[in-house]
Amino acid sequence: MPSIQQNLEASNKDYVSSKFPGPLPLPPSEGYAVVTCMDARIDPAAQFGIPLGGAHVVRNAGGSVKEAFRSLVISQQILNTKEVLVIKHTDCGMLQFQKSDAITAVKQNAGEEGVREVEDIEFLTFPDLEEEVKKDVEWLKGKLVEKGIVVSGWVYDVQTGTVKRITA
Repeated sequence: MPSIQQNLEASNKDYVSSKFPGPLPLPPSEGYAVVTCMDARIDPAAQFGIPLGGAHVVRNAGGSVKEAFRSLVISQQILNTKEVLVIKHTDCGMLQFQKSDAITAVKQNAGEEGVREVEDIEFLTFPDLEEEVKKDVEWLKGKLVEKGIVVSGWVYDVQTGTVKRITA
């Protein structure tokens, strides 16, 4: 078995024996959701003070609310969350490339057949971090199912560990 899988098993055994809090209720106890990037430098629970069971954390490349929307609808409409924090971060990979770069990489790694599998994907890259936070917040606020939901936008600095509010 690969070492990554062995680490998963060993870490889980340690967690169950010493840290597992027991069953928690399904709806998040703090009543909010976070949309943030999948970047490995982000640890939402530690960096944003989210207790286990406290909030839904939806992660994807770039912290896109458009990609997270299905999960947010479930979070709000079924599990009763009332606030969304959109948290993007400095030095994000989505600032570094365009769709054409992704298609070129897929072609090199998986050939034309691979390209056909991804050519219709919108990679949701962006050139301006703070502007993208504002766009995502406004897009989310414009949805009918978001009526009554508080949405704010933030930027997390991966160099300093600090967050900055972009929108209220």
